Amino acid sequence: MAKVEIYSTPTCHYCHIAKEYFKEHNIEYTEHDVSADTDARTEMIEKSGQMGVPVIFINDSIVIGFDQDKIEELLKA
Repeated sequence: MAKVEIYSTPTCHYCHIAKEYFKEHNIEYTEHDVSADTDARTEMIEKSGQMGVPVIFINDSIVIGFDQDKIEELLKA
């Protein structure tokens, strides 16, 4: 099973869509709320170079935003 992590904020619309997608497809994920966790925010920026959310890691690959096609491709790999 793929290791899935999502860096998100509570007010991010695309973060909610991504998490709903994972729930609907029974995909376990670890969530990092970068609005409350400054260490997670720093880690996200260092790993991705991004300040916007969601930032999703699937195994060692990164998805910026909710790109369903790329997410599905990485989950099949």
